[in-house]
Amino acid sequence: MITRPLVSILSVNFNQTQMTIELIESLKKVTYPSIEIVIVDNGSERDHPDLISQKFPDITFLKTGKNLGFAGGNNYGLKHCHGELIFFVNNDVLVEPDFLEPLVEHFEKYTRCGMASPRIVYYKPEGLLQYAGTTPLNPYTLRNKGIGYREPDVGQYKDVRQTSYIHGAAMMVPRTVIAKVGQMYEDYFLYYEEVDWNERIRKAGYEIWYVGTSQIIHRESVSVGGMSPLKVYYLNRNRLLFARRNFKGSKLLVAWLFYSLVSLPINSVRFLLKRELKLLKALWKAYFWNLTHSSKVRPLEVVKL
Repeated sequence: MITRPLVSILSVNFNQTQMTIELIESLKKVTYPSIEIVIVDNGSERDHPDLISQKFPDITFLKTGKNLGFAGGNNYGLKHCHGELIFFVNNDVLVEPDFLEPLVEHFEKYTRCGMASPRIVYYKPEGLLQYAGTTPLNPYTLRNKGIGYREPDVGQYKDVRQTSYIHGAAMMVPRTVIAKVGQMYEDYFLYYEEVDWNERIRKAGYEIWYVGTSQIIHRESVSVGGMSPLKVYYLNRNRLLFARRNFKGSKLLVAWLFYSLVSLPINSVRFLLKRELKLLKALWKAYFWNLTHSSKVRPLEVVKL
């Protein structure tokens, strides 16, 4: 009998108990024979997260007592994961029953793979792609493009290849890689933490892969909503924070100038014209955070294989 590596499936819940229950229900249908499910409640305040452990007493259910953010919640859960492979998944995801086998087989075949994400399709509209890999990040604009983004999924991306970045909604990382490079950087709190982790793992000498033979369904933005002040604040704050941790010299200077002279003015005018003053305030708050926290940002920690 062949022993399959244990996969720890780790997800963070925050005021989305029913959504998390639906994720677990889909995980209960997976065909891969060796999994454990670890759910971290990240300080839910207006929900009843204990319903999760009541409905699924066989899973590991943890409570942080406060909101530690995406990275903090996942790092908290990692302490209780026993698998050789850790699959980080958003609670607003539904999985296909056979999604794990291609991912596990990929890591068994490619030992230098440090991270991998499956093909991600939107829940609605049905059949529309969200993620099939990405292009490299432009170090000056801090932008890249998603391959297949919003294309109809007609099987054109059911391939397996190296890519520039994983997708934070669903990513598998071996325990040995985490032990080597460390956990996610928690100061991001929300957004860019997985991109930063991706950079650390790549710079350590590992490969980043897209495994299109595996698929999950993403109910995008359920936990945060659309373009909220919270989302605007952390996306913009952490865009600059990422540059400050990952770039030096002229690259960092150009990234700062591009954001200050192009991105910031354009977004400010857009919010003003739409009279979205709360979003405008969040945008500038994010910018000034970076100006006033210049000495408290730890540079990227780079380790080598």
